[in-house]
Amino acid sequence: MKSSRREFMKLAALSAMGIGAARLGFLGDAPAFAEPLPTVANFEEGLRAKHWGMAVHTAKFTPELIAKCRKACHTEHNVPDIQGKKEIKWFWSASFDEAFPNEHPHYQAEKIEHLPVPLLCNHCEAPMCVKVCPTQATFQRPDGIVMMDFHRCIGCRYCMAGCPYGARSFNFQDPRPFIHDFNPLYPTRMRGVVEKCDFCAERLAIGKLPRCVEAADGALVFGDLADEGSDIRKTLREHFTLRRKPDAGTSPSVYYIL
Repeated sequence: MKSSRREFMKLAALSAMGIGAARLGFLGDAPAFAEPLPTVANFEEGLRAKHWGMAVHTAKFTPELIAKCRKACHTEHNVPDIQGKKEIKWFWSASFDEAFPNEHPHYQAEKIEHLPVPLLCNHCEAPMCVKVCPTQATFQRPDGIVMMDFHRCIGCRYCMAGCPYGARSFNFQDPRPFIHDFNPLYPTRMRGVVEKCDFCAERLAIGKLPRCVEAADGALVFGDLADEGSDIRKTLREHFTLRRKPDAGTSPSVYYIL
């Protein structure tokens, strides 16, 4: 009996290895990974960039426009509507002092002092969240977008501690009962997983701009920071901008026009 069971386990393991190898291309005539793994650049209809970034026309944002962008983003990505300390946020707002704690202008203009500043993940060039993640659930794509692999996340929250911008949220409870407008095209999460804005990487792959950019009525400019002729580079040349917490050394890819 023991021998039969041992032989069965060996066969099961070999079968599993064979199936996995076939899927990855180790078996058959084609060499393993003969073609690069699918990325945005593999889709002809996809939007491509060397370094995605965003410029925010802060003065154009009203509380109503922020709410519109937030709803568009959160609906697109099945972000649960949980109130209080357990809130999950991909797109939100804060006061100028909260958003830019290192800026202390004397006699600040009242319109700036009470200006609602839209916030999201900064998709930093040197993201601390990626450095501290023990499972590579948080990783950076070649085009600069900082992604989350929800299946790899073990809920240690090191990335939340490493992020200087509060751009990550932790699911303390099952988020699914709090999703009001379910989008079947985007995966839901589970309890114990961290999540955040991903610059709508899934939309870029099919040639669409981020959902918040579409909803912002021109208040958000999205494009390739490495392309001098891109709209975002033109915008940055024409306006004075700030980035959040520059002393953190992460080099954010989101710029704020005052």
